[in-house]
Amino acid sequence: MRGIAFDVAHMLAGSLVLVSFIQLYQDRLMALINVFAAHALVLAASVAWQAFVQDAPHLYLTAVIALVFKAIVIPAALHRIIVKLGIHREIETVVGVGPTMLLGIGLVALSMVVMLRVTADADPLAREDLAFALSVILLGLLMMVTRRNAVSQVIGFMSLENGLVLAATGAKGMPLVVEISVAFSVLIAFIVIGIFLFRIRERFDTVDMQALDRFRGERR
Repeated sequence: MRGIAFDVAHMLAGSLVLVSFIQLYQDRLMALINVFAAHALVLAASVAWQAFVQDAPHLYLTAVIALVFKAIVIPAALHRIIVKLGIHREIETVVGVGPTMLLGIGLVALSMVVMLRVTADADPLAREDLAFALSVILLGLLMMVTRRNAVSQVIGFMSLENGLVLAATGAKGMPLVVEISVAFSVLIAFIVIGIFLFRIRERFDTVDMQALDRFRGERR
């Protein structure tokens, strides 16, 4: 049973890293949102499996929160925001997709080397899941710094938070009150970001961060 637990846990955590790479590859907003929904779905499956392996029923609630809010509610709301605001559907990047993917591979390799050495005395299941989690966090951060569109940066932030949840569950879970507070904090942040995007689009007629920087320079 322990061998199966290892294999399934690593497969799900590795799948989350793979979906993070697919997010980096996307050049259209609608496709990116759909991939983020898949990212949240894999996270929910990974957390649910950890709940089963660790015999931690409270983690099932974390999995349900990820499934309902991140895989269904937030992607649907983002689709609606894009249609409502008439946001440009193509994603402009700071660097090309090829260099971004290569940098992502380097970050994953760095995560594996660093985390496996730092957690040498930890439980084997936890230490490898933590390595995958750090990879997801760094790939989410990479998306935030290589995308010009505000919506794609929001998705990068939420992907980063998915990595934090994976790390917390892989490290034998976290208190239920923390999980609930994190989930509602993310939901509130998403609502604020939605309002923020509406105001930006209404005032500047774009959500491209480079265009906003040019506007700021003209005002000086």
